[in-house]
Amino acid sequence: MRAADADREATAERLRTALAEGRLDLDEYDDRLQRAYGSKTYGELDELLTDLPGTAPAERSLPAPRATGESGVAARGQSSASARNAWLLEVWGPWLKVALILTSIWFVSQLAEGEFEVDDYWPIWVLGPWGAVVLYQTIQGLATGAPEKDAERRRRKRVEREARRRAKRELSET
Repeated sequence: MRAADADREATAERLRTALAEGRLDLDEYDDRLQRAYGSKTYGELDELLTDLPGTAPAERSLPAPRATGESGVAARGQSSASARNAWLLEVWGPWLKVALILTSIWFVSQLAEGEFEVDDYWPIWVLGPWGAVVLYQTIQGLATGAPEKDAERRRRKRVEREARRRAKRELSET
């Protein structure tokens, strides 16, 4: 049976606990954590925990209840929206910065000439084609779930970084 993200996260939490208890060294923890996030079935997740005492096989997740707030937006939808917004800012950020710089240069040059002619907006020659490419990337990314994948990748990196720091601290304390 296929495992859900919540199952992989529960297994990762059990592995973090085993690392904190000293039952796993950092290399073994890192290896198991990568395998946990790459697991597709419950059996693959269970294999990662079988030699650890006090850990039951991965809990089978049921769909999370969708709690809605006053606005009617589901709690999971809010985190998805924030992941999407962060991803969109990452994709469009460079374009927006260059657009601001080029438009500022154009504006100052128009001030220096003493006249504003919108027909002479030369930054469009840079921003137009680049914007079309970024728009295509945005549509493709939203269609394939890139914001959620990016958020998960960042979260995994953060967890791994924290585990390395914790292990390094424990080593320095001994």
